[in-house]
Amino acid sequence: MSETTAGSAGFTGEPTFRPATRADVPALVALVESAYRGDSSRAGWTTEAHLLEGQRTNPESVTEAVEDPEGVVLVVELDGELVACCHLERRPGSAYFGMFSVRPTLQGGGIGRLVLAEAERVARDEWGVGQLEMKVVEQRADLIAWYERRGFRRTGVYSPFPYGDERFGLPLRPDLRFEQLTKSLPAV
Repeated sequence: MSETTAGSAGFTGEPTFRPATRADVPALVALVESAYRGDSSRAGWTTEAHLLEGQRTNPESVTEAVEDPEGVVLVVELDGELVACCHLERRPGSAYFGMFSVRPTLQGGGIGRLVLAEAERVARDEWGVGQLEMKVVEQRADLIAWYERRGFRRTGVYSPFPYGDERFGLPLRPDLRFEQLTKSLPAV
């Protein structure tokens, strides 16, 4: 992240990474919600507010991710404030990448690229896996393009959106579905 970006957002330090703890759950829920849903999400480019209303996550699912023995929730702090996160879940031969969130007012400044690079490092170097997998709402062409610029490939494998399950939000259109994306993690 450039000094200009950090300074313009009121931050002076470099981002630090650490595994989330149960004490982080309320801040993580607030961060994920702010990045994807409601008016606050419109300050960034990752908003889904035009596709979905309602919640993106809840304390129970974030707690489950934090306590998952086969995964880790990485948090990113700037000057002691939680500003970004992601969840990695270890799978046979791969790692699932999800819950990727950056504070909306900091989006576009390079923090997301740093989070993705750290997730790739953990998956490759600490877990020994050669691939990241994720699912993205197909209608999020701008987000899919961002991931493609970072080496992810569209697979053409789709899964339905969980209509009727308010834990995932309230769809504003009837055609939502997820596409699986993958990225190879060559050994370094």
